[in-house]
Amino acid sequence: MPDPQNDAADIAWLRSLAEEGANTPPQGGSILFAAGLIWGTASLAHWFIISGLIPVDPAGFGLVWGVALLVFFATLFVLINRLKTRGGVETAAGRAFGSVWSALGWGIFSLFTALMLLDAGRTGEVDMAEWSLAIPSIIMTFYGMGWAVSATMLRRRMLWMLAVASFVAAPALALIAGSTAQYLAYAACLFGLMALPGFILMRVARS
Repeated sequence: MPDPQNDAADIAWLRSLAEEGANTPPQGGSILFAAGLIWGTASLAHWFIISGLIPVDPAGFGLVWGVALLVFFATLFVLINRLKTRGGVETAAGRAFGSVWSALGWGIFSLFTALMLLDAGRTGEVDMAEWSLAIPSIIMTFYGMGWAVSATMLRRRMLWMLAVASFVAAPALALIAGSTAQYLAYAACLFGLMALPGFILMRVARS
């Protein structure tokens, strides 16, 4: 049977989470800003290569994304340490916001690691050309989930708009998969739906 005391405690916790989210801007916007900027730049580099504007062998795709991954992890290490040393009031909503995006990031990393191992196990190599068709839509779906959960916790209409835009972007990018415009559009999504909101959250938290 349900325990009324536990139910009341859960409701009180959820209410405090919502109130904190509505009144206190979350930390971690700098990480979202960095992620959007780094991956958006990598997408632009991918587009430059695939469109022939940069005379690089298609094998350069792996180098572009590998470098982006290393830069992101290095930046993430610096930003996390900076947030820890900055201190300040840490709310339940802020912790939940960070946990959501951290889980999504590791989920994306785990998914693509599994796919790489599956690819390598079957064929002995990783087919980046085939992957490149689906990656943008998969990532935007993950981002849509992140913004939807964040919007629910923080009660911010702007975040719901970002969630809807991310979910719409996923099939839209699939419609142009294989064209040279796909990664240019993907870069625009990363800059507009990750880097820019991250920058705004970062500025609001600092003020």
